[in-house]
Amino acid sequence: MRHLLQPQVLKLSTIAALVSTAAAYPRLALWSDRSAPVWYLAAMIFFCTVILWGFVFAWHTRYTGRPVFAFKVGIKPFLVATLSGILLAMVYHEWLDPSLRTVLPKEYPADAKTWFVFVMFTLAVNQLFLIFAAFAWLIRMTKNLKLTVILTALLGAFVLVLKIQSLPASLSFSMLAALLSFRVVVGFLAVGIYLRGGVILVWWWALLFQARLLLDFINAP
Repeated sequence: MRHLLQPQVLKLSTIAALVSTAAAYPRLALWSDRSAPVWYLAAMIFFCTVILWGFVFAWHTRYTGRPVFAFKVGIKPFLVATLSGILLAMVYHEWLDPSLRTVLPKEYPADAKTWFVFVMFTLAVNQLFLIFAAFAWLIRMTKNLKLTVILTALLGAFVLVLKIQSLPASLSFSMLAALLSFRVVVGFLAVGIYLRGGVILVWWWALLFQARLLLDFINAP
């Protein structure tokens, strides 16, 4: 805990949380059936992301020896992130998105403006919770890199299972198996890219993956 409460960690996590909250705010404003005012939800996101970013700044570099934000990334990690992001985007767009739209319609933007809002929330909150903070907390607990990579990769699949269980309609077994398999693959790729290129490279990879949804608006009449 002493690393989590260091002044430099608190300063960095507060600044990062402010950026995350600002990026998430448009998504909150578009949430039509929210049960609380936007300001309250934004305050909760700020409080939570301060803690999550605190995990990242306190423990990531200490236990991995790698920077959180790597501004100089080698050509190989960049190519891996770029090509895998494009490939995954193509696979999802062709085989998974058509079926997922029918069961998870709120996860898909209706226009390019909404897409931008969704992407900002994904980069600011989803990646922080599922990858950056989860990895930092797990490696602090386990002190085992391989186990941390596995558990972090599986976290996304676990969250997906919880979301699917809340749906009014059930997915077919084949669809569920394919979706979970791809989600685990995505998790391992995200963690691997994170370890080799830090937060910025994961954001680039996630942006390429989310860019597939723009094709629907480009091809629309």
